[in-house]
Amino acid sequence: MVEAELIKRAQAGDQTALVDLLRQIENSVYRSAYYILGNEHDALDAAQEALIRIYRKIHTFQEKAKFSTWVQRIVSNVCIDEYRAKKEAISIEEHELVIPDTQTVEEAVLLQDMSEEIQRAIGQLPDQYRIVVVLRYLQDFAYQEIAEALDLPLNTVKSYLFRARQQLQEKLLEYQGGVSKR
Repeated sequence: MVEAELIKRAQAGDQTALVDLLRQIENSVYRSAYYILGNEHDALDAAQEALIRIYRKIHTFQEKAKFSTWVQRIVSNVCIDEYRAKKEAISIEEHELVIPDTQTVEEAVLLQDMSEEIQRAIGQLPDQYRIVVVLRYLQDFAYQEIAEALDLPLNTVKSYLFRARQQLQEKLLEYQGGVSKR
């Protein structure tokens, strides 16, 4: 959690406070960029650009919104710009396979397959759906925070999430149908 005092000092021109603030948020900024863009190289570029924008625009932050929401808006905008420039398919970070003692190898492999399929399905969503899914389910943002971060009406966020869940369900049902036919 970023201290309000640190933000105020950074806004007042305290360079040490600004550097401390950027260090506190850099991992979160990178993680968000990585979830949205799906690869390390683009995420590093986007995170660096977002941190530069935060550095340059810290004086514009107003306490109407949470600082994390303001930062996420910047990160999201940078990532959207990056994505539009590349126009490549985006996948979500792949997680390592960890097999709990109570799981068989077969169960673990099936779970890994399902995880990869979910990641592929999320990557196939339209841009506006994918970003709200990432913010809601991978970054744990509340609906209102997503609306503020993306500058969207709250009902639009809810609608995007509803449609994204429908599309994900359809894609996952197709996957399950393919698995059961094997």
